Amino acid sequence: MEYRKLPHGSENISILGMGTSSIGASGEKEIRETLRLALENGINYFDMASADAAPFAAFGKELGSARKNVYFQIHFGADYSSGEYGWSTDLETIKRSVDWQLKNLQTDYIDFGFIHCIDEAADWETIQSNGVLEYLYACKKQGMVRHIGLSSHTPVVVNRILNTLVPDMLMFSINPGYDYRHGEFAVGSADERMQLYQRCEKEGVGISVMKAFSGGQLLDAATSPFGHALTETQCIQYALDKPGVLTVLPGVRNREDLKKVLTYFDTTPDERDYSALGGWIPRADAGRCVYCNHCQPCPAGLNIGLINKYYDLARAGDSLAVTHYQTLEKKAADCISCDHCNRRCPFHVDQAARMRQIAAYFSGK
Repeated sequence: MEYRKLPHGSENISILGMGTSSIGASGEKEIRETLRLALENGINYFDMASADAAPFAAFGKELGSARKNVYFQIHFGADYSSGEYGWSTDLETIKRSVDWQLKNLQTDYIDFGFIHCIDEAADWETIQSNGVLEYLYACKKQGMVRHIGLSSHTPVVVNRILNTLVPDMLMFSINPGYDYRHGEFAVGSADERMQLYQRCEKEGVGISVMKAFSGGQLLDAATSPFGHALTETQCIQYALDKPGVLTVLPGVRNREDLKKVLTYFDTTPDERDYSALGGWIPRADAGRCVYCNHCQPCPAGLNIGLINKYYDLARAGDSLAVTHYQTLEKKAADCISCDHCNRRCPFHVDQAARMRQIAAYFSGK
């Protein structure tokens, strides 16, 4: 397992976590054995926005003393009073649901308390005015909640919230379908979505990724919006390459699903390569570096993807990215304009010209 550090904390979070949205139907025994397998493989981050109530008691029974080794995303707004998932912004309903989740998980604290599924500006206004946000802050002050998070599918709403509240974690849907305007939650342009990821990186907001496979649609050529199937590994790598991302949370149904996800760590760079996307995305979205590093190896030794990433982050106002760039052994000015990268770039980026642009930008820093 690999881990990434939470910017606003000391927690090291596994780059592969586990979603519980689909596991409830497998029954308590399978839920507990799947959790056990996850722990054995170093997974320490679990999202508890489940489709039903079943995973909570099973997790509580299985974890025992191992509770201290895991991090839970608990959603303030997910309601399981009926036994199935429900969504609510009502303060008293949320209080009862949080108490129920804690009791069934057999814990007295929440690692990440998430304002749940704020996709509309009106939902954010409601949360601010009806006492829910105040309640979440009170829970954090009391030590019951250790970090505040937010889940959403809507870049413009997230940006509005970030103007007044800087959460420690954002749960957001990231996959190539959504990023390139395909799918139910494909909200915002490719540029708008990338700018949100960059803003999160700049402001120290970690991203936990939901819907990395677009509900499985990307894994089947018949349902993929590109007409071609991607693998779980390609989708995971795509998400992990985005600025701000700490962990990807595939929803698994059982141990077999989890084993398939965990094969990510046994794959080669070629198997993780998602550069085929370059031939499928809309032409209007071409010419943008996505840091896939398909252009490697550079004859001059430049890490082209990383140079591009630091440049984009610096332009977004991330001063730390400037420092990181300056410490690189090879910088954009070392480009020899051999066009090797241009010939290899599947996203049609003129990297040679971009290296000149980047070198000029950082020369004045």
